[in-house]
Amino acid sequence: MARNRKVAAAASVAAMALLVGACAGNGGTGTTDPTTPASTDTASETGAPVEPVTLTWWHNGTGEPLKSFWEGVADEFEAANEGVTVEVQAFQNEDLQRTLIPNALNAGGDAAPDLFMVWAEGEIKAQVEAGFLKDLSGLTEVVESVGGSGTGWNVDGKQYGIPYRYGIEGLWYNKDLFAQAGVTDLPTTFSEFDEVITKLDNAGVTPIGVGGGDGWPAAHWWYQFAIKSCSADALSTAASTLDFSDPCFVTAGENLMNWIDQFEGDLPFQANPSGTPAQSVPASSAGLLANSQTSMELMGTWHRGEVAKLVPGAPADNPPAPEWLGWFPVPDIEGAAGAPGAALGSGDAWGVYVDAPDAALDLLTYISSVDVQTRFAATGEIPTVAGAEAGITDPVLKQIADGTVNASLVVTWLDTQYGPVVGKAMNDAIVNLLFGSGTAAQVPEAMNQAAATL
Repeated sequence: MARNRKVAAAASVAAMALLVGACAGNGGTGTTDPTTPASTDTASETGAPVEPVTLTWWHNGTGEPLKSFWEGVADEFEAANEGVTVEVQAFQNEDLQRTLIPNALNAGGDAAPDLFMVWAEGEIKAQVEAGFLKDLSGLTEVVESVGGSGTGWNVDGKQYGIPYRYGIEGLWYNKDLFAQAGVTDLPTTFSEFDEVITKLDNAGVTPIGVGGGDGWPAAHWWYQFAIKSCSADALSTAASTLDFSDPCFVTAGENLMNWIDQFEGDLPFQANPSGTPAQSVPASSAGLLANSQTSMELMGTWHRGEVAKLVPGAPADNPPAPEWLGWFPVPDIEGAAGAPGAALGSGDAWGVYVDAPDAALDLLTYISSVDVQTRFAATGEIPTVAGAEAGITDPVLKQIADGTVNASLVVTWLDTQYGPVVGKAMNDAIVNLLFGSGTAAQVPEAMNQAAATL
């Protein structure tokens, strides 16, 4: 496998400059009315019979309102396109990304979905090299409409994914528990963060929840220490070469464990973090936050919805985010080599199977219209198409959108950036470091060993 990786640091800076409200292009769909789905009914317009087409569309919006929203978009497209049927299905994210999509693409043919979620950097590069994805560069207006946020889905100068949401991760927190513990100011440095953790502990509240049972949520703590312990140049070099020999990657693990070890007992995490799943059930780390059993959790923009549906007594359909749920960026480590204000993030994008019918491109074009993306934003998401940011009404999401644009550097999720082989080895080594007998040096060693197999 070739190792011509995207340089996440530089690419992400370009993406942030063009993201919310500042992308190039008008976000149009290629039709005169951007609120009307592009029609594929050319046969019916000439009086000839319409050839039936069935499209399969896979996504991870299993909860409301997103599940119903995507179903509604599919219905709109069907109504405007005679003979087209869209079979839209929602799957849990871990199953979709790690099992369902890889298996379906490897099987090929009718087993592969026509339109599906694709992840950036190394993940999409592996799919492109395997010949699974259609080149979307010809959708000029769509590509221009997402601007720099689409950089992570560009492989060798061609666009293979169209992002529909993008943002940085941070710490979701319970404002009521913070107030009860006497926390009046949000921390901007890890020294201040340590003071917050101590106050929460003294108030009898577990400071941080983590879904270590799923691996990646725990690994994201190491990611944060890596982007704050490594310079932008070191991160760029590692991303482009898959060589993790820079000492900063060992320093990241040492800094992480020194931070954890300064606290007594299980702090700063809940008891048995390695046995806790991340999402979907009350006993998950999201459920612990939703039930006020923990005060904070490190997660991406999607966590607002995950917490909302697990709040006790929340309605089954379209639960609102609790008023006590707040968000703040991950604090900086004083004196570390990383860029101050560096953030970790990315988004989700749509890809099209290489043998999908042309109607799949029309569906993608409609999904990427200003109208659909604006309505998507109103469901509690951060859109990518210029003009759609007008749909953001939630003040917390506006805060995240501003934080994304204002970050000095945004680095793509490291497991996504380095690809599935290195990403898995890295995550496994981090979990062993945090909850097993691993050492800081063994994390980059595992990454280098995995990279050597490519």
